[in-house]
Amino acid sequence: MSVNFPPLILASKSPRRQELMKLLGLDFRIVLKEVEESYPESLSPAEVALYIAEKKAKAFDEEISNEIVITADTLVCVEGQILGKPENEAHAFEILSQLSGRKHEVMTGVCLLKDHQLHSFVETSEVYFKNFTAEQINYYISTGQPMDKAGAYGIQEWIGLVGIERINGSYTNVVGLPTHRLYEELLKLI
Repeated sequence: MSVNFPPLILASKSPRRQELMKLLGLDFRIVLKEVEESYPESLSPAEVALYIAEKKAKAFDEEISNEIVITADTLVCVEGQILGKPENEAHAFEILSQLSGRKHEVMTGVCLLKDHQLHSFVETSEVYFKNFTAEQINYYISTGQPMDKAGAYGIQEWIGLVGIERINGSYTNVVGLPTHRLYEELLKLI
């Protein structure tokens, strides 16, 4: 079904987000801005995801007109502790060991900037991993894939394919963009 959305800007260098936008059939262009992803320590993980997504969107506020800017920030949490992107292979091993055999949450904050107004939401998915052996974790790290991802993994990669027992919530949210919710929120803006 063809919907006439205003021009869309995806402010993300993530190839996964770009692919999901294409799969949605949305016409968009990519515009990148460097934004410091720091946040107040007092925020909950969900508030952090929203805060950073909104911070990314605000960087465009003076420059756009008649467009919708889409920004997002995805983070992975275990028992309220945010697990960032790994700093090196040893850190990736530590993160993946922490996720092994337990539930974690993936939260994506999304912000839509239109007419100088922020329209924001957070989507949360629960992911349950099986227990991994050190050999399995090391194999995945050797692929280089975990190094640019929150929580040191991609659900669509080997470790997700062999290790995820179940998900409560949106699969695409775990990839990095909750497409169902995004589409619904975009419809509200036209």
